[in-house]
Amino acid sequence: MPRHESPDRPSQLNAPAPSAIEDALRAEPVAWPELRFDNSYARLPAAFHTRLAAAPLPAPRLVAVSRPALDLAGIDPARVGTPEFVDVFAGNRVPLGAEPLAAVYSGHQFGVWAGQLGDGRALLLGELAAAGGNQEIQLKGSGRTPYSRGADGRAVLRSSIREFLCSEAMAGLGIPTTRALAIVASDLPVIRETVETAAVVTRMAPSFLRFGSFEHFYATGQVDELRRLADYLIAKFRPELAGEPDPYLALLGDVVRRTAALVARWQSVGFCHGVMNTDNMSVLGLTIDYGPFGFLDGFDFNHVCNHSDHAGRYSYAMQPRIAEWNCWCLGQALMPLVAECGDSPDEAKSVLGQWGALFDEALQPALRDKLGLAQPDSGDAALIDDLFGLLHAGRVDFTLFFRRLAAVRTAPAARAGTTPRVAATSWPIARRSTPGSRAIESGWRSRRATTTSAPRR
Repeated sequence: MPRHESPDRPSQLNAPAPSAIEDALRAEPVAWPELRFDNSYARLPAAFHTRLAAAPLPAPRLVAVSRPALDLAGIDPARVGTPEFVDVFAGNRVPLGAEPLAAVYSGHQFGVWAGQLGDGRALLLGELAAAGGNQEIQLKGSGRTPYSRGADGRAVLRSSIREFLCSEAMAGLGIPTTRALAIVASDLPVIRETVETAAVVTRMAPSFLRFGSFEHFYATGQVDELRRLADYLIAKFRPELAGEPDPYLALLGDVVRRTAALVARWQSVGFCHGVMNTDNMSVLGLTIDYGPFGFLDGFDFNHVCNHSDHAGRYSYAMQPRIAEWNCWCLGQALMPLVAECGDSPDEAKSVLGQWGALFDEALQPALRDKLGLAQPDSGDAALIDDLFGLLHAGRVDFTLFFRRLAAVRTAPAARAGTTPRVAATSWPIARRSTPGSRAIESGWRSRRATTTSAPRR
């Protein structure tokens, strides 16, 4: 049911005047010949979104641009810094062909059903038909929408910079993620714990569809819309599934596999998402919605990067279990479609039950790479478990440990029938201060000395 929205003080302070929004709607569209929009999500019926303009950002200024993201979108670099460029990515003007909208979705937040949510401070400008694949362009911090639930719809410069840097860093690490194209800032005051200033960060992804997009139509009993959304996703992004006896069960399996692989990559680099609600989970297996994220410093299995997560639901150690739980929520949402194809809940449970094996299958190679182990060995899982226990006990810096481990020299593999030699280069953990370190070091050196080729990057 729709929630009653009472304007609170921050909303009134930060909301633009109605005349400013009307001016933005009347403004001449910005025509960039290299941009060709193919707004497939906008072609879905009104139940999926609300069309509206961004709230104008006063006196905008460009803060940052990602050249790789710019190239991915197919935007001419010569436009960077021009008044038109700043206005477009501030939300003050609309590119020709764009159809701005806010998407509706629902979700579980901290394990509790939260009901209808939606893009409360983001607008999907449209979908660019780029040479490297279509990219949806979304403005985050572009003002209030019907889904703002009383909030002001703005983003602050501090968090926008964090999202920009981490999005592009994750892409550089080869971890599936939404991208960040630009940040535009303003001196507009925004009330948070203190008074901060506003910003709009432009995000890109092939799609911003979430687990919660499907949960929404399941929870509201809109099975036709649920089917329409699933068919849209399959036709556009997973056409190979269309020929399966049950394409919706196959879709669930695809999302489970991609999510397991994604979270395995998170664990391998010490990334903590911070708020793994189902509305923050991408059905394409992308890292999405960078909020209170963080990376491990001193290794702690139970590290929590979100100060509002008092129970530690989204701690580093819990991330795989929560991702699996979220997949079960998606499975529940897809059950009406699975049933239409003649499959039972047992078939869906069987697909979801593959999570653990899929996660381990993705995690072990990623960790072997970090340890310089080119080939798998039956003892690797125990070695990795012991090593992580050692890092946890000593609160060893996670990133620096592996960076320094890369500098530890080991001798080439021994010839058949001879004993492997290992170089005595310094081990990154003090042996005296951390019990068990010497035995784990010896085990790693022995494994490293027998590897026959360099690990894949």
